Amino acid sequence: MIIEWWILIVAYTLATSVLFFIPKGKYRLAIVAFLFNQAITFLVGLLVVDLGMIEYPVRLFASINRTSFTFEYYIFPIICAAFNVWYPNGSNRFIQLGYYVSYCSFMTIIEGLLERNTELIKYTHWEWYYTWITLFLSFFFVRIICVWYFSEKKLTS
Repeated sequence: MIIEWWILIVAYTLATSVLFFIPKGKYRLAIVAFLFNQAITFLVGLLVVDLGMIEYPVRLFASINRTSFTFEYYIFPIICAAFNVWYPNGSNRFIQLGYYVSYCSFMTIIEGLLERNTELIKYTHWEWYYTWITLFLSFFFVRIICVWYFSEKKLTS
């Protein structure tokens, strides 16, 4: 079980280090993406755990919440913030779709390795492609919210 805690320490360190590479002019975008992603993962994470689809045997704040605080409230929102900060706005749709696919695939592979080799996550009624789909949808919805939030032509009442 000690390896799981080392993995958590490394994950927090790497995720926090990403914050130092966000360009100064994109802080607001990163914060909005981070917070909206937290709202989505809070609801979905609780639902998935309460339905018994995923378990997190080793986690922070185990007596408070059965979800993974590390992933749901810190690492995934930081990755989502980075996703939005470096999103290829001026590129064609194929490159933008590839951007989504690469982020979702990388994160799904990491989660699959953690599920097979550690006690950080256990699939009970879950499959890797559920992870991929939920990641894609989360990135997509947060991207839509960020584009809307920072658009110059907002509807006014």
